Amino acid sequence: ILPQPPRWQDKVDPWLLTATTTAAESEPIEFLLTLTAQADLSGAATLTDKAAKGRYVYEQLTAVAQQTQPPVITRLQNLGAEYRPYWISNMIWVRGDASLLPEMAMRSDVAHLYANPQIALDVSEEDTAVSQSSANWDNIGYVGAKTVWQMGITGQGVVIGGQDTGYEWTHPALQNSYRGWNGVTAVHDYNWHDAIHSDSGATNPCGVNAPAPCDDYGHGTHTMGTMTGNDLNPADPAWPGGAVNPVGMAPGAEWIACRNMEQGVGTPATYTECYEWFIAPYPIGGNPLTDGDPAKAPHVINNSWSCPSSEGCNPNSLLSVVQAVRAAGIVTVHSAGNSGPSCSTVNTPAAIYDESFSVGATDSGDNIAGFSSRGPVTVDGSNRPKPDISAPGVSIYSAYPGGYASLSGTSMAGPHVAGLVALIISARPDLAGNVDAIEQIVQDTAVPLTTSQGCGGDAPDAVPNNMYGYGRINALQAIIDITLPYQYYFPVFFKE
Repeated sequence: ILPQPPRWQDKVDPWLLTATTTAAESEPIEFLLTLTAQADLSGAATLTDKAAKGRYVYEQLTAVAQQTQPPVITRLQNLGAEYRPYWISNMIWVRGDASLLPEMAMRSDVAHLYANPQIALDVSEEDTAVSQSSANWDNIGYVGAKTVWQMGITGQGVVIGGQDTGYEWTHPALQNSYRGWNGVTAVHDYNWHDAIHSDSGATNPCGVNAPAPCDDYGHGTHTMGTMTGNDLNPADPAWPGGAVNPVGMAPGAEWIACRNMEQGVGTPATYTECYEWFIAPYPIGGNPLTDGDPAKAPHVINNSWSCPSSEGCNPNSLLSVVQAVRAAGIVTVHSAGNSGPSCSTVNTPAAIYDESFSVGATDSGDNIAGFSSRGPVTVDGSNRPKPDISAPGVSIYSAYPGGYASLSGTSMAGPHVAGLVALIISARPDLAGNVDAIEQIVQDTAVPLTTSQGCGGDAPDAVPNNMYGYGRINALQAIIDITLPYQYYFPVFFKE
């Protein structure tokens, strides 16, 4: 018997096939088309300079996209489909009628059609904003960051990227650290990108294609506050006495940002678009293929969002995307998820990937939060241990549109780690782009924490484990470990 040729359906996500059969005939479908040709990024590992890594990855990826996407795009145009090409994974977002599925899947230059479902923000039950004027506990001091500032290390010279619900850039805790603000005027080109191009029909204060940073949900503003928050407004009632009152780990760092969710809802396409922009930021309305500038990429990206398979997200849909970001020398920090306390609840891209630095949430007593997702990762069959590390994520006080608020969730834990990465690179600029070394430092200097839960067969004294990873971050120990062999620091008190 001759072997049967593969069916076109084998190249399509089952969720997408099901959604297509249940959708009304007139209802358009959306999917992400991945081409067979993929760039070889292995050469990036031989480069030691972060800028060189970024340039190499950008050039390799854009070259493959320019060589292989035109025939597919021409066909999509002829079929009257909407499309948006992405070079980061040689992928094209497509919107049109159901007949596109067999037409595209049968092409030899197409590898897979991924679903592009609408994914709501993974909000823990405790993750409701409590508006307040003072913190419940000193989470930033607890992990040793304030002592690091007294050594003269505040994150200066480092750029943090955030992709989230948007950001209130004029918030007094965020404005001074926004890379697009020079104290007098704002320049949003290369510093801000909005991946939301069509709205859900609900009233959205940010609209679509927002020309300046805007937050329609509050979540993003809060995460950025934990990374770079630095309130210089002496009249702010949140800070009696005024002066410099940071709420973030690295108040001397700069931030740039991308909106990947509309009112808390994103898609694999919006996540992909933000990742692509971070590798090589381009101006507002610019061409990603030709206008990107990898020299303007951030050192680290915080990702406080998830993409669960229960909502149609293929576990592999963002894998090559995240691999490209890492190849470009950018640390990608990812919240582990709020699906605990059961084992194997770290189950969504991009937290599940080896290439992501995944973060669990602890409280003020170094206990794991009940909601914090546990490993090992089973959704992709890898049995990979996760999370990698833990950080404060319960009752975290930070910036919020119009003021300050406390939130809980692994969404709040991740930004502590991104901020620590900024402090590490600030102390040792030679580590920029060396993702492996940076992650190793964070893990090696963590406060080891153990658990008897036994996820993945963990022994009670096992470190790392599938609850805390290597433990809770310790910023002071990290900086001491990487600076003492090089030079002795005299206390230089933090000043703006």
